[in-house]
Amino acid sequence: MLEKIKKIAVLTSGGDSPGMNAAIRSVVRTCAYHGVDCIGIYRGYQGMIEGDFKLMGPRSVKDIVNKGGTILKSARSKEFMTKEGRQKAYTNFKKADIDALIVIGGDGSFTGAQVFNKEFNVPIIGIPGTIDNDIYGTSHTLGYDTALNTVVEVIDKIRDTASSHNRLFFVEVMGRDAGHIALNAGIGAGAEEILIPEENLGLDRLLDSLKRSKLSGKSSSIVVVAEGDKTGKNVFELKDYVEQNMPEYDVRVSVLGHMQRGGSPSCFDRVLASRLGVKAVESLLEGKTNYMVGLLNDKVTLTPIDQAIKGSTEVDRELLKVSDIMSI
Repeated sequence: MLEKIKKIAVLTSGGDSPGMNAAIRSVVRTCAYHGVDCIGIYRGYQGMIEGDFKLMGPRSVKDIVNKGGTILKSARSKEFMTKEGRQKAYTNFKKADIDALIVIGGDGSFTGAQVFNKEFNVPIIGIPGTIDNDIYGTSHTLGYDTALNTVVEVIDKIRDTASSHNRLFFVEVMGRDAGHIALNAGIGAGAEEILIPEENLGLDRLLDSLKRSKLSGKSSSIVVVAEGDKTGKNVFELKDYVEQNMPEYDVRVSVLGHMQRGGSPSCFDRVLASRLGVKAVESLLEGKTNYMVGLLNDKVTLTPIDQAIKGSTEVDRELLKVSDIMSI
């Protein structure tokens, strides 16, 4: 199979995450190491449809290992969701003599790659890139560790203000369907309560917890809320509810938003991206396709891409217990 694949394309798709550039760098340099051409596709699947391709070599990815975002840009493509759009993309693939594709992104990006493979038999490998850490088959996705460090740093600063003014802060972090960022960052930053989609705390229990904190002598509190939490309709409703029932608290809301996606990737994310990029290229050269590369028990592994898409990650029950004990 080594002699069959002579040109590999790489793209980034969906939301950006720190470590994507390090993964692009790894893919490009691993291709060069094995004597294979590497084509960068700009703007994800939309770039495939428009033929926005560029030949990349080892020097074209210099000085990007430390940069957040993605030099290849990212975009969502409605046209790629149609058979006609995918046909355009495949036509451009054949014109450029591309033999295989590496997709850096989340489950939506992997779904697009899987459909493309089924229709045109293009070998594909996925690299998980999302700060939410919500992809089955890997303990860490690219950008997750960096996002955690960013959130903890910001909450540390918010706590300074909360303590100075005897305030309660609700801090909303990303996590529409998964509470990994909220749970881990909440424990790391010493939050008094953590609200995540997987566990519906309930408004009454939230009040009870805050009252216990007050009685124990805490003059300020931090509550970390994942954006997908179901305790209230939204974080502002939680603020209003607490103000109505605990008027002694001066309540504020801080929505961290997209700052969690940006910034220079942590050392962990840079090393992870480098390992996954090497594994992705070498897996294609070994004749493998329809897999996602990931990290399990600190070993780089392969998970069938349909499992990565359909499988669900579970919240760590031990961490929930740790959170309860630490908030006493």
